[in-house]
Amino acid sequence: MTGKDFFRAVVNGKKDVIGLMLKLLKDASADYCLVGGLAVNAYVEPVVSLDLDMVVISSGLEPLCRAARAAGFSVERFARSVNLSIPESDVRIQLQTDSRYQEFIPRARTETVLGYTMRVAAIEDVLQGKLWAYSDATRRGSKRQKDLADIMRLVESRPSLAAMLPDEVTRALT
Repeated sequence: MTGKDFFRAVVNGKKDVIGLMLKLLKDASADYCLVGGLAVNAYVEPVVSLDLDMVVISSGLEPLCRAARAAGFSVERFARSVNLSIPESDVRIQLQTDSRYQEFIPRARTETVLGYTMRVAAIEDVLQGKLWAYSDATRRGSKRQKDLADIMRLVESRPSLAAMLPDEVTRALT
């Protein structure tokens, strides 16, 4: 079983939503990078997540949303993201609209995550995104704990990243 087969089985994937999303990004010539939990998987042992968190170059967001709607995705707008979903899969695509993430795109690199080749934020940027998410007191406690676990996984894989951690996070990890 390939990484793609495994992931599609876990996410109830009657459609290859990630493959479809990557095609939409390519067709729209929209520069992007993966952030969030699946991006962590590019650097450490993979953990399955139903969320595909990405940042898309701001000029490509609206054309991508139009193309996604035309491909059968529902498009919902929130304060800090545009969420895409399709009935044939449990994958939740979250396009981050927080402008801080835009600077991650030029530093992204091509990686393979669960069998998909895609642009992934640099490990330092993935960690920064996780730090922002963990420090967001409005997030559900369970999400913040997952963020903390992802932070720990990244720092364990590359101890030099510990220098980026605020004291509050360092204390939470010990």
